[in-house]
Amino acid sequence: MTVVLHHLNNSRSQRILWLLEELGIPYEIKKYERLPSQLAPPELSKVHPLGKSPIITDGDVTVAESGAIIEYLIQKYANGKLAPPDTEVGKVNELYFLHYSEGSVMPLLVNKLIFSMAPDQSPWFIRPLVRLVLNGMSTGYLDPEIKKHIDHIEAHLSKNEWFAGGSGPSGADFSMAMVIDALTSNDMAGPSVKEYVKRVKARPAWQTAMDKGGEYKYASKM
Repeated sequence: MTVVLHHLNNSRSQRILWLLEELGIPYEIKKYERLPSQLAPPELSKVHPLGKSPIITDGDVTVAESGAIIEYLIQKYANGKLAPPDTEVGKVNELYFLHYSEGSVMPLLVNKLIFSMAPDQSPWFIRPLVRLVLNGMSTGYLDPEIKKHIDHIEAHLSKNEWFAGGSGPSGADFSMAMVIDALTSNDMAGPSVKEYVKRVKARPAWQTAMDKGGEYKYASKM
């Protein structure tokens, strides 16, 4: 059986592609393209009822949700690779950052992106009001909260080359990949994050994943 990655352009699926390349296992990519509305095409709903990407199929098993996919693939196929340091701190960092990405920081970044897009999607006669309200919410709430996360991530990476603290990537790094992309693409990254990005981009698995994945501009300017 071969793992099939149901890959949507400009999506979280890119980090699963990086993981598959690091694992070095046989896999197939089934590509889907976003609609003009930027929503996923209806074909993805035939793979999983929510119609979101990433999704993997592994024989009769279907797994959705980035964190679940990362844990599933590493537990089944890593054979000791991509493991966090065998210390209590390393294991806690692995657990924390694996879930922190989608649980805490990505909702804020996605809201920031939606707030920036919403005025142009509104009827023309209320756009100024929508822009005023959403800019106020962004400045008053989202920006200070995002700044806390930026400082938190920067402080952690100033002391650790990889998120779990080891000498190479582990599950936590694949989970945090989209967050890092968003920060760097929107000029919100500090020096330690920028150095981290250099380490990631220097890895052959990352380079191959980018070549195979196609267009990847999910983390657009906010």
